[in-house]
Amino acid sequence: MPIVPATPANIQKAAFLLRSGQLVAFPTETVYGLGGDATDDRAVAAIFAAKGRPSFNPLIVHLPDVAGVAHLAQWDARAERLAGCFWPGPLTLVLPRRSDSPVSLLASAGLDSIAVRIPAHPVALALLLATGRPIAAPSANPSGRVSPTNARHVADGLTGTLAMILDGGPCPVGVESTVLDLTGETPTLLRPGGIPRETLEKELGPVALAKASDLGGPRSPGMLSSHYAPGLPVRLDARSARLGEALLGFGPAEGAQMNLSERGDLTEAAANLFAMLRALDRSPFTGIAVMPIPDHDLGAAINDRLRRAAAPRGQR
Repeated sequence: MPIVPATPANIQKAAFLLRSGQLVAFPTETVYGLGGDATDDRAVAAIFAAKGRPSFNPLIVHLPDVAGVAHLAQWDARAERLAGCFWPGPLTLVLPRRSDSPVSLLASAGLDSIAVRIPAHPVALALLLATGRPIAAPSANPSGRVSPTNARHVADGLTGTLAMILDGGPCPVGVESTVLDLTGETPTLLRPGGIPRETLEKELGPVALAKASDLGGPRSPGMLSSHYAPGLPVRLDARSARLGEALLGFGPAEGAQMNLSERGDLTEAAANLFAMLRALDRSPFTGIAVMPIPDHDLGAAINDRLRRAAAPRGQR
């Protein structure tokens, strides 16, 4: 996992690695990001594996320009105004996800929204332009640890999990981006960060504050709440399907309608999780039976998500 200077040649190499499904750490104006191709399910699953996240929280998708954002999310006048004022910059907008968005469902934790931003860092922008794809990039550190603001911090925390670390020097802002939810009628601050709430209110008027216990799922990183829940009941640790159920397999699974990973690969299973739950959440099935998943590494995150999906509706 080499630390390399962010020269034009190395940025091109990093872009090639990202397009190949590998992970690259790169500087933004806030903190260093752990980047992977947001349209590649396995690359997104690898981000969660590298960070050791206990559950699948939405990831922020980075793009180089507003045109790129508009291909992924539904745009409105509020978003247009904020983009004109604060992008590129440390502001993440949570917007309704376009139905034809190519971004992995895992990157948005199965939700019908997507978190996007345009970073204000020349290395990040050059890398995004060279890659030509949206890049999912949470902070480049193990989950729960202090966010990295230089390349050495990244190497100390994520040894062996990255193809490259682009060294662009220390991050000038040093705290994560502000996350603002625009999926509802009232703008809602999900995470304070590089742009104060008061500054946003000068442009939008009142901005509500979200609570971790708010219903409706985690709209951004760092919020505890439920994720996409199938409409059909979910039964865990099933060995076979009952009458009317669809069987979601893992490993050898005779009779399964779909299989998270026939070879028992947890990264592959994580990559397939949300798409397969959605695919089975339909008639003529009356429920979804899920075979046991090993409860270690990414399996712990998969099981966390499945337990939420299987909980009584009032307990999600």
